[in-house]
Formats: sequence, C-alpha cells, structure tokens
Amino acid sequence: MTTARGEFADTLHAMLGAAGVPEAARRWADGDRVPGLALWRRLADLGVTALAVPEKWGGLGASPADLVAACEELGHHAVPGPVTESLAAVPALLAALDSLTVLDEADPRGEWLAGLVTGDLIATLAMPPRLPFAADAEAAGLVLLTGPDEVWVGRTGARHRSVDPARSLSVVAGHEVVARDAGAAIARAFDLGVLACSAQLLGAGRALLEASVRHASVRTQFGQPVGAFQAVKHKLADVAIGLEFARPLLAAAAAAIGDGSATAHRDVSAAKVACGDAAYLAARAALQVHGAIGYTAEHDLSLWLAKVRALIPAWGSQAEHRERVMAALAVSPAPARSPGPAREELPWT
Repeated sequence: MTTARGEFADTLHAMLGAAGVPEAARRWADGDRVPGLALWRRLADLGVTALAVPEKWGGLGASPADLVAACEELGHHAVPGPVTESLAAVPALLAALDSLTVLDEADPRGEWLAGLVTGDLIATLAMPPRLPFAADAEAAGLVLLTGPDEVWVGRTGARHRSVDPARSLSVVAGHEVVARDAGAAIARAFDLGVLACSAQLLGAGRALLEASVRHASVRTQFGQPVGAFQAVKHKLADVAIGLEFARPLLAAAAAAIGDGSATAHRDVSAAKVACGDAAYLAARAALQVHGAIGYTAEHDLSLWLAKVRALIPAWGSQAEHRERVMAALAVSPAPARSPGPAREELPWT
C-alpha cells in the first residue's frame, strides 16, 4: 500500500473508531437510521463516497486499489448500509454508461453521480441471478436493476430478513429503462462490486482476529490467559496466515480491474474466494476463542460474525467464483516453457 493510500486508510480507521459504529449498526438494525446516515455523511466529508465517481462529475476518479483500502476499513468497523453497492457497483455502472452514451447536465444519471459524491444520495441495486435482491433499499434514494444488457430504475417489493440484522434484502422489479446494450458496463460494475465485497470481508476478518487476540489475552483458565495455550496460538496463527495470503489476491484483482486486464474476471473471483474463506476461518476461530459469550447479540463480536455470514454468499457464492476461476484457467493458454537441457535416460525411468 502506498504511503498516501495508507494514510487515507489510517485516517478513515481513526474516524470510524471514534464514531460509535457498533451502536449505529445496532440502531440501524432496529430501524433507526439517523446515526448510520450521519456516519455516511462523515464518510462523504472524507471523500469516501466520491472515490469511484469520475472527476467529470465531481468525484475523485480513484483507482480500484484506493476503493479496496476504503472498503476494507468499512468492513473492519462493520459500517451499516449498502457499502458495496453505493460506493462501488452503482458508481461504476453509471460511469460506464456515461462512456457509452454521453450524459448532459439534464440527464438523471449525471445528477445521480453528483449526489453520490456529496453523500446526498445512497444507492443500491439488484443484479440477478448472482445478486437477486437489493441490500438496504429502504435507506437508498436510488435503486437500480440490471438484466443481461439493460439497466432499469427499480421499484422495490417484498423485503426479506438477512442473517445480518443490520441488513435487509428487497425484491426489485424494473420500472423505467435507464440504458440498453449495457452488457459491458454491467459486467464491470459486477466485478467492482465483487472486489469491494471481498475487501469488506478481509476487513471484517481482521476485526475478528483482533477481537480474538484481545479476548485470549485477558480470558484466563488454569491461572493463565487462554492465549498462552498452543492450541489457541495455532488457531489464531492460521487465521492470520489466511488473511495475509488473501491480501495479495485482492491487490492483484484491483490492479487487473484498474488496468483493464483480460484476467480481471478471474482475478476478482479468486480474491472473493480467498477473502471469503479467510473471513470464515476468522469467524469460526473467534467463536471458539470467545466461547458462549460470542454467540450473544449483546456482544460486539456478533456484528462482525453476522456481517461475514451475510457477505460470503453475496455477489456470487464461493462455489460460483471457484467455477469462474476454473473456467478462465481452462481457456487460458499454457505458459511457454524453455526446453532446458536434454535429460539423460536412466535405467529406472
């Protein structure tokens, strides 16, 4: 991570650490979104909501790697709301549509982009079949729906409970066509959404590991902290290794999207698998280290446990992304190999 990007992540981390996010998440789950929306306003003040919006519309036009740094911290602090949708997928979709048909000041798509920048607008979307429902539609001023090649303004229908109490899922029906022949824009928006979701999972996994280490250092058994036992040390070390091994795949996926690489689809799927598996391992270890208290809704650990459980199947399941990686590898040409020196044939070969 570059110095500037690291400083941005540190600033965001400090702000969220002092912003009372756990309480805002709990009140969001209870239907009181005032503290959560105030938190989103502070994110806008820091420029987080402008990252994926092109400079033409007042945004920062930041790289996917910058977006990853922000979304990782948002996952690290369990920020409520449609983070992936509003900060990554919808801006990417609208920006890509702008490249297909130039927007003017009277076009609502330009107004939407400008609203995302200032934080006056929160957006969400459904992208069936991989993303069949829109997350947190009741908090969004813009709901979109995509098909194979079309984009619609959506009308929300039935609402379903999520495994994450601070998250809702709504059925969306197409209401008004926004764009046609938009398959490439939809594909890019999906990839950026997968990338942002993966970053959130990595951040949540970090938070779970940190909580486990803190608990293991103060919870005592047989007269010593449980963190002194090798079984606990090894379990937490495995979590740390999983998170660190996932990080390069996430960085590679961000670089591939930023460079417009032909391998971007494969790379974001590989990152989603790695980050999802690492976060799942962190969640299991956190529950085992905390014991029964980790299951209670009153303990802050539950916020991250629920977030991980909801985000792992979001934006495509682990199985779907593994299939995507395997399909991409199956059609990729094998790298050329040098013939090397002639091998001496031995009697037993």
